[in-house]
Amino acid sequence: MNPKDEGQASIIDRKNINAIMVDMMAASFDTTTTAIEWTLSELLRHPRVMACLQQELERVVGRNRMVEESDLPKLTYLDMVIKESFRLHPVAPFLIPHESTEDITVNGYFIPKKSRIMVNTWSMGRDCKVWSDDAEKFFPERFKDGKIDLRGHDFELIPFGSGRRGCPGMQLGLSTMRLIIAQLVHCFDWELPDGMLPDELDMTEKFGLSLPRANHLIAKPTYRLLGGGVLIKGTLPKLEVGS
Repeated sequence: MNPKDEGQASIIDRKNINAIMVDMMAASFDTTTTAIEWTLSELLRHPRVMACLQQELERVVGRNRMVEESDLPKLTYLDMVIKESFRLHPVAPFLIPHESTEDITVNGYFIPKKSRIMVNTWSMGRDCKVWSDDAEKFFPERFKDGKIDLRGHDFELIPFGSGRRGCPGMQLGLSTMRLIIAQLVHCFDWELPDGMLPDELDMTEKFGLSLPRANHLIAKPTYRLLGGGVLIKGTLPKLEVGS
């Protein structure tokens, strides 16, 4: 576009492009970190699910190397875990505000033109009418049939929004989250500090534009991969995962 052409309705110059790129980068840091922290929290609260995911990683990847991006399409249980985590812990609980462009009636509700519309994805993910009576339970196997997708085609689960107004960083965010979760679970065994039991882990949310944990997750990793034919032994200090 020519910034000197007053006949153009919209002008995007270098400053606009820089601002858009900064917004996208800043948004990806907070949201991806929050999503990873919630997923690891649920895995620590549910040792059965953690064991199932580690078994899949051992079957697909083995214990002689780290997970690579090319392995991700084969990790179907990992996809189920991430879907279930997004269902219970959407990073943006109300997505991005939308505005109706015209008067419309939806399911008997009249929505005037220029109304601001908020989509409550947090409530949708815990609706017993959609997810049955165990909606509050972390149960990845509910996605075993693979019919519900994260990409906005299935409105039961839309953590990234849907359509033309969906999150532009969805693919990058999903790929990053899958790879990091896979590597954390594959490379390490994890335990809670000071003998804390899984059901004692604080899962309080901190409400805002995003929905992080009220307190960062603290966990203790232990190496579990084989390195150069020799088992890597020992433990690391407790890590504050959200830091």
